[in-house]
Amino acid sequence: MIELPPHHLPAVPRWFAPGTPGPGSLPEHVAAVGTGRWWADRALDPRAVAVSCAGHVLLRGDAGSVAPDLLAPFAHSHVEAPDRFLPVLGAAFDRLVPAERMVYVHREQAEPPRTPRGVTVRRLTSADAPALAALSPDASWIHDSWGGPEGLAASGHGWGAVDRGGQIAAVACSYFTGEVYEDVAVLTTPERRRERLALACVTALCADVTARGRTASWSCARDNRPSRLLAWTAGFRLHREYVQYVTGKPVARPRHTTRASA
Repeated sequence: MIELPPHHLPAVPRWFAPGTPGPGSLPEHVAAVGTGRWWADRALDPRAVAVSCAGHVLLRGDAGSVAPDLLAPFAHSHVEAPDRFLPVLGAAFDRLVPAERMVYVHREQAEPPRTPRGVTVRRLTSADAPALAALSPDASWIHDSWGGPEGLAASGHGWGAVDRGGQIAAVACSYFTGEVYEDVAVLTTPERRRERLALACVTALCADVTARGRTASWSCARDNRPSRLLAWTAGFRLHREYVQYVTGKPVARPRHTTRASA
């Protein structure tokens, strides 16, 4: 598809329902924060649009207007789209794997657990960017939706369990922020697991989201039992289930024109 420049961005409410928990907050997040990209089958009067951020893609509109090669930019991504797009998605990539997902919404208050001595749970600030950057490469996904460690650290939407040396043992953040819901993500470093640090960070983050007049949501794979258990313990309750599709390599080479002219 064609990447749209900032002055050609589509109206979010026309294509994506605002105020939707889970990945439904992605378009609002991209529009407000400026991370991610907008795509369309054509620059003027688009018939199909997509928004992508941190490896996630939401695709909407007329599936008949999208040829398989137009979807090449969404290789190796997690795509959520209506069923009418399945034939063209299947023709676009060498594999298309369905993944069952669950969306939870924060409904009940949870008591924050006691943290180990020497660990403080607090809001992250710009000064914590080096500590976020120092996390293992496998953990870098936690700040992808904010454009990197500096973006997350400065956002005010991250909470961390920080030790006396300034190292981050666990972090929870609003991964996609909407006007109604903020979809959260959390990780704990392998050596600090089983200390309930993730729960402590999520509890603090949820209180912060509530103070902003919004509601926290939680998205995870259906077979990710530890994530589902953590969500339930933190006061999240099931809202809906859906299927997203994990794409492989493009079958057709992308067209040369990949960005609309400014």
